[in-house]
Amino acid sequence: MKKHFRQLLLAFWAGTAAASPPPELASALEVIRAVGPEGRGNSEASASWKKLTAGNANGLLPVLEGMDGANDYALNWLRAAADTIVSREVSTGAILPMNELGKFLLDTRHHPRARRLVFELLARLDPPTANQLLSGMLNDPSLEIRHDAVEQLEQQASHSLAAGNKSGASLLFQQALASARDVKQIDSIAKNLETLGQPVDLRKLFGFLLQWKVIGPFDNTGQKGFEKVYPPEQKIDFSAEYDGKAGKVRWRDYTSAHKYGMIDMNQPFGKLKEVTAYATTDFFSDRAQTVELRLGGKNSWKVWLNGKYLFGRDEYHFDAEIDQYSMPAELQAGRNAILVKVCQNEQTENWTTEWEFQLRVTDSLGTPFLPAAMAAIGVNTSNTEPANHP
Repeated sequence: MKKHFRQLLLAFWAGTAAASPPPELASALEVIRAVGPEGRGNSEASASWKKLTAGNANGLLPVLEGMDGANDYALNWLRAAADTIVSREVSTGAILPMNELGKFLLDTRHHPRARRLVFELLARLDPPTANQLLSGMLNDPSLEIRHDAVEQLEQQASHSLAAGNKSGASLLFQQALASARDVKQIDSIAKNLETLGQPVDLRKLFGFLLQWKVIGPFDNTGQKGFEKVYPPEQKIDFSAEYDGKAGKVRWRDYTSAHKYGMIDMNQPFGKLKEVTAYATTDFFSDRAQTVELRLGGKNSWKVWLNGKYLFGRDEYHFDAEIDQYSMPAELQAGRNAILVKVCQNEQTENWTTEWEFQLRVTDSLGTPFLPAAMAAIGVNTSNTEPANHP
């Protein structure tokens, strides 16, 4: 019922064109939206920023709307302008246009950072309403708002558990897990569900790619392997045999059983040093679509998709985490070949033994994409299991 009512409201507001900002504000917004890297446009933006922040509360909404489609540099300027306007107007007791700001918040087409600012303002001025709204924001495109909504549901589940209602708590935790995208939240919810006898397969939940073919080791003496082009980078041929660091090497199958989908090169090749290896897998998509390849790991690495180099990092043994790097990518309809190069350096301390990575395919929010089912045509669907994520 709440969702239906919200859709009706958005349909009504969508038919009402937003008022154009005054010419002086429109000009200032245009200057700020033109800023870029390496300080490009900053001097001009400084003067325009003063114009944006000089007005009263009526200038807040144009600033927020100016964040739609803006680059990260402009977003920082505009967020600071909005914060300045809000702080000044609230401190003087001015009346803010809360009706218009509320409409802005509920219209998820606006930029997540701008909507988050409005939500924080609402939570400051009207906490009961903000808390009530959160219950309908579990799938919000703003990750920060979604985080708060999931946290609220977690608290409700914990209260049910404390009251002895285990079945109710389990249902609430499961609902929270379906919407959670924050790794720490997911871990916390999964632990609570496990306590309640509802273990969570985190590999499927995150959508980690588990089945790969691997080949190696190749030489990485002096860390030269990162730049050196070995045969798998030129062509993936599973029947081929190549000269490795210590003899002939061939492709072999590898399946991860790790809780977080780590592809551990130490398992097929041994705990080696100054070596490089490759892993490849196929990801099937029912259509061409924009995705993110998200990788975590402690080693030097490179990634290719369908033969196109995406990104790489030549660093070793820093702290690793899930989704450490996100690479925008374009899937083609059907089979997509992912190739990962992982290098291990010369360090021998105990904390340098890891030679691994984890990888998944997601949307911009971190929701894993489900590969198209190919079992009907005899294709291995090991990386096509449902991820238990909406």
